[in-house]
Amino acid sequence: MPEGAVVAVVVTRHRRDLLADSLKVLAAQTRPVDHLVVVDNGPDQPAKDVVENCGLPSTYLPSHHNLGGAGGFALGMLHALAMGADWVWLADDDGRPADENVLAVLLEEAERRNLAEVSPVVTSIDAPETLAFPLRRGLTWKRSTAELGTDFLPGIASLMNGALFRASTLDVTGVPDLRLFVRGDEVEMHRRLVRSGLPFGTSLRTAYLHPNGSDEFKPMLGGRFHAQDPENEVKRYYTYRNRGFLLSQPGMRKIGALELVRFGLYFMAVKRDPKAFAQWLRLVRQGRKERFFRY
Repeated sequence: MPEGAVVAVVVTRHRRDLLADSLKVLAAQTRPVDHLVVVDNGPDQPAKDVVENCGLPSTYLPSHHNLGGAGGFALGMLHALAMGADWVWLADDDGRPADENVLAVLLEEAERRNLAEVSPVVTSIDAPETLAFPLRRGLTWKRSTAELGTDFLPGIASLMNGALFRASTLDVTGVPDLRLFVRGDEVEMHRRLVRSGLPFGTSLRTAYLHPNGSDEFKPMLGGRFHAQDPENEVKRYYTYRNRGFLLSQPGMRKIGALELVRFGLYFMAVKRDPKAFAQWLRLVRQGRKERFFRY
């Protein structure tokens, strides 16, 4: 690998068309990606030909055991490190860099600010002026790029959507936890980054496009509080179970009591669904006990 090598890691499963769109933009970067690693969690519907035809030097890693997003990124990141990558650039199959300059901007920001990790702002693929996920700053929630400023957000990052890591950073933080499977693995990595004391953040000079996920976040008290409530039963299972684990970890325990009040208010006063609150409690306790059974 050349000095300063960037290895892009993408995790996919049964989304060939979306993957092709993502790889097309990765391959068009003005600062070229040195190597691409694609972990395919669904080789029963293989995407090998999509990877081989993307125009980048590539490695296709089919996993006949579904590792989820967490395990898929862990495998891809470890493979990138083993290849000798100096930088590891993460991307999902349903999102893509906003333009061909994203990698160049991220590298420039990382070098200029001496960052261990840097992310682009993640915006809605259908409405780029809107954040794909609402961002909490204190007690307020931001939903548009105009509310964030124009430069840089220290200590805030979305870690699976265009995040760029130094290889040396992963020596300190490790890779995502396979046990989480999906949902919350990026929050757990963010927790480790914060605990490490390494400098990181989000550059507002560039963006990564992703399907809008803000519908899961239900507002309360005039939008001062939100509760995450996925419609899909499987997503709900992993979201709440993994959240229970996260809230038991160093650096996140102080917000556990607030979480109980917030979700109690949401399920009992807003949604008026005691059974859903009981399910939330059960899954949170399961996560706290580290009982990581698959759905």
